[in-house]
Amino acid sequence: MTLAPGVMREAVIDTDAIADNVRHLRRLTGCELIAVVKADGYGHGAHRAAVAALRGGAARIGVADIAEAIALRRAGITAPLFAWLHAPGASFDEAVRHDVEIGVSDIDQLTRAGAASTGDRPAAVHIKIETGLSRNGVAPADWRTVFAEAARLERIGRLRVVGIFSHLSNTSPADDFAALATFDEGLAVAAELGVRPPLQHIAATQAAIAHPEMRRGCVRTGIGIYGVSPFDDRTPADLGLRPAMTLRGAVAAVRRVPAGTGVSYGYDYRTERETTLALVPLGYADGVPRHASGRGPVVIGGRRFTVAGRIAMDQFVVDVGDHPVAVGDEVVLFGDPTLGVPSARDWADAAGTIDYEIVTRIGPRVMRTEADS
Repeated sequence: MTLAPGVMREAVIDTDAIADNVRHLRRLTGCELIAVVKADGYGHGAHRAAVAALRGGAARIGVADIAEAIALRRAGITAPLFAWLHAPGASFDEAVRHDVEIGVSDIDQLTRAGAASTGDRPAAVHIKIETGLSRNGVAPADWRTVFAEAARLERIGRLRVVGIFSHLSNTSPADDFAALATFDEGLAVAAELGVRPPLQHIAATQAAIAHPEMRRGCVRTGIGIYGVSPFDDRTPADLGLRPAMTLRGAVAAVRRVPAGTGVSYGYDYRTERETTLALVPLGYADGVPRHASGRGPVVIGGRRFTVAGRIAMDQFVVDVGDHPVAVGDEVVLFGDPTLGVPSARDWADAAGTIDYEIVTRIGPRVMRTEADS
């Protein structure tokens, strides 16, 4: 297989896989599903991912910040949108105008959300409570103050509390169940003060799959909808998920060289014998991790090879030995491993990172195209 003429690098996005993954996670959990498409859909394209997730039955779309949410509104997404990370002192006026549900983590954000409401449109909020991750969220000492004010703002029509949520550390089951117990304490305080929203959500993909007790009728699934496993010991296939991104390039040059030839910066790699080198026009500017130099796997012509030497900003080299390779041949860096290609996890292992980072960091020079249905 070859890329289209003139295309050097491409991320092929299988939107059917995203939709199918959402359907599978909905069946598995039996919950309302918030599909998270922050950071440009974990590198897959936020609008593309949102449309596919909604097709698969997602009830809401989650993003990190309001700008991401408004971009989706302007692109035609009409489903409920939820954004939870805000600049200090940010105004919520635009969020309210665009019907974006606002995650609030302290009394100041709650007050500003209420102030942003209009006469016929109260601000819709999800209140985040701190349960042990030590990031944002209302601290236990402030629960009563925040929930009492939320109840007051609801009574006077300036606020609508859609949900109460938190986030797990995924450190261990014991740590996560301790966080869940704290979450339940917060819910009890909220109910005592008259805040009883329709949604409670603490589980992301890992807990949504592994711990039914944490589903609470609503889950936020991010990495799982893209077919990437959040577990070290379970593949996407083990979980019934299908990777949605295939990263590939076209061989840009082929060179036959003698034994002892140095390859790429620093000559970290020298050929052991006469061999063929293939140049691949993807580099760390495209999100291919430099830390995977000398270790990153690729498939060319059905055979698996390893990056030879250092990954540069725009390119890397593969020693293909005597395997026949021609300019324009497809090079697959990662995709669905059930199809015989490396996985994002393989590249993560080569770079000493996580596969979430591998798919999310793919840069803007890489053309995104949708797989044929």
